[in-house]
Formats: sequence, C-alpha cells, structure tokens
Amino acid sequence: MQNPLLHLAAVLLALPLLSPGPALAQKRIPKLPGNDQCPLGYVNDLKQHCNSPIYYQVRPTYGKPCLSGWMNIGAGYCKKKTLGIF
Repeated sequence: MQNPLLHLAAVLLALPLLSPGPALAQKRIPKLPGNDQCPLGYVNDLKQHCNSPIYYQVRPTYGKPCLSGWMNIGAGYCKKKTLGIF
C-alpha cells in the first residue's frame, strides 16, 4: 500500500522545478539600462517599467541577436514567436 502523504510531498517538492523561468510570459517588465522606451506591445508607465494587457514571452537581448524562434521587439527585448509568425 502506498502512502498518499509521500506522493503529496513529492509533488510539493517538484513544484519549484515546474515554475516559469525568466523568459516566460510577462505583463510587466523593467526598462533595461540605456533604454527609455518600451518594446513593441508594451506601454510606458512613466517610471521604470513597461506594461502590457497581453502576456508576452520576452527575454532581454543583452546586446546580442535574438535566438531562433524569437523576434526583436526593441528596447533590448526579444519576444517568442507564436504560430511561427509573430
């Protein structure tokens, strides 16, 4: 007979491994150093962040080209392409 408490403990311990990484969908992103504008699809909050009503999966470019499957949206960010186009 298996212990249900043991299964619950295993699931709870595995949850942090399943949590989103830094490139997952964000509605609010920080402005990167050297950029006073927001990337495409985001609205400037006139402070240090950019907001979007839509969850986009974005990642900073760190001055390098976007990876395959990602597109440059400006202000130092790349957005993951969805449906292979946008």
